[in-house]
Amino acid sequence: MSEMKKGKLFVISGPSGAGKSTVIGELMKLRDDLAFSCSVTTRAPRPGEVDGEDYFFIDWERYNAMIDAGELLEHAVFAGNGYGTPRAPVLRLMEQGKQVLLDIEVQGAAQVKKAMSESVSVFLSPPSMEELERRLRNRGTETEEKILQRLETAKYELTLVDRYDYHLINDDPVRCARELNAIINI
Repeated sequence: MSEMKKGKLFVISGPSGAGKSTVIGELMKLRDDLAFSCSVTTRAPRPGEVDGEDYFFIDWERYNAMIDAGELLEHAVFAGNGYGTPRAPVLRLMEQGKQVLLDIEVQGAAQVKKAMSESVSVFLSPPSMEELERRLRNRGTETEEKILQRLETAKYELTLVDRYDYHLINDDPVRCARELNAIINI
């Protein structure tokens, strides 16, 4: 019996509204060896989001306790909310031979690359800032202040593209998922 090959860790980052969740959803349809690592967040669930599936929705007390205990592979505060990736499930999935996907922002991506240099990082961009703004507004889930904050943050994040192993532009989520699939196959 051959030994199971260890899976790889793929970090997907990009501005809020770039379509990371949509592309990852399309990618999951193409492969059966993928596992999506569920992050923790202190923000409230958006309509339709499921605790333990989209995120683990926790309070600030639990979030800070996880940081203090070293339970998070990465963590950051983004748009006034805490986000982080629980370490143990990621390592367990990789040991099971799964290709693990993290959907995290740029601060967290840098932390993961430092902690796990063998991880593969992919930056997902919107086709334009106008399209990004349209997507954020069409969500209908955030205040004008939050939208403007996310757009300002996106301008900064787009300057960090060169720090990633790959850069994809999401003008078509199905095509973008196929490109991401090709990266995983390398």
